[in-house]
Amino acid sequence: MERRTTVTVIGGGQAGLSAAYHLQRRGFDFVVLDADAGPGGAWQHRWASLTMETVNGIFDLPGLPKPAIDPAESSSTAIPRYFAAYERAFDLPILRPVTVQAVERDGDDLRVTTDQGTWLTSAVINATGTWTNPLLPAYLGAETFRGRQLHTHEYTDAAEFAGRRVAIVGGGISAIQQLEEISRTATTFWYTRREPVFIDEFRPEQEGRSTIAKVIADVEAGRPSSSVVSYTGLGWTSYARAAQERGVLTRRPMFTAIEPTGVREADGTLTEVDTILWATGFRAALAHLEPLRLRGPLGGIPMRGTQVAAEPRIHLIGYGPSQSTIGANRAGREAVAALRRLIPEPTRI
Repeated sequence: MERRTTVTVIGGGQAGLSAAYHLQRRGFDFVVLDADAGPGGAWQHRWASLTMETVNGIFDLPGLPKPAIDPAESSSTAIPRYFAAYERAFDLPILRPVTVQAVERDGDDLRVTTDQGTWLTSAVINATGTWTNPLLPAYLGAETFRGRQLHTHEYTDAAEFAGRRVAIVGGGISAIQQLEEISRTATTFWYTRREPVFIDEFRPEQEGRSTIAKVIADVEAGRPSSSVVSYTGLGWTSYARAAQERGVLTRRPMFTAIEPTGVREADGTLTEVDTILWATGFRAALAHLEPLRLRGPLGGIPMRGTQVAAEPRIHLIGYGPSQSTIGANRAGREAVAALRRLIPEPTRI
């Protein structure tokens, strides 16, 4: 089945909902295609112990402030509930589950191919985030390991590691959170490629602006942008301090190889482990955009604001400088404003 709409939003998380709100206010004919079965974006898949007290700030969606939330409630229930209420309040045209397989040029249109049919559209706002594209490094000897290997994407609860010897790999926020939890019931070993940098206080007016400027410079140049932590350093959160106080926040240099029963340390010794948890982050989930050949010679997608430099009909939000929740809100508004200039008289709904 082939349908037509002026703007297609791909992804129904925070960035996608922000874009939908502004498209509706501007009178665009649009649809939101979301691969998940229900509201909540990536938050519905987070581990249960990630509570509202420990997540990074969740900013209100435009037009409807989030209600009071118990800090002890799991983010995997609290945030999807808020997103569901938001969708109902504005009666947003969201179709799910719909998996977008490819976006291609089709004359003056863009053709969006999905597992539920095809949409011809004038523009695409891509808000697919990173959760569905976990980064799992290829490592020497990984295929010989007799124990279990998993990624943060698959992590559910620390209790399943009780009594085990667990190597945790990664220098980001998730790695610290999971190290602190798992170390309460298991023997843990923490590995990072570089020495982690902890900052005593993050000052948005100074470090925040500097960080955004660095990320913008990367995406405008067409360099792949990294995680926010790679630009800012790690904050002394409650879970980081708890891990330090218990003596488990001890970083080891990255091991040189994986062997059947453990990992070969940088000093040549063997540390026996039965589990390796790769808390190695995620990359933007953009495989469906590959037919458009948007990547530049440096491996990234050159951008101007939310707009792809080489293809003004494509906007990426929740990407690069708009990875944060507040950034995703702003990017949704900016993308719609840019499309209003590109499509000056949108079809009224």
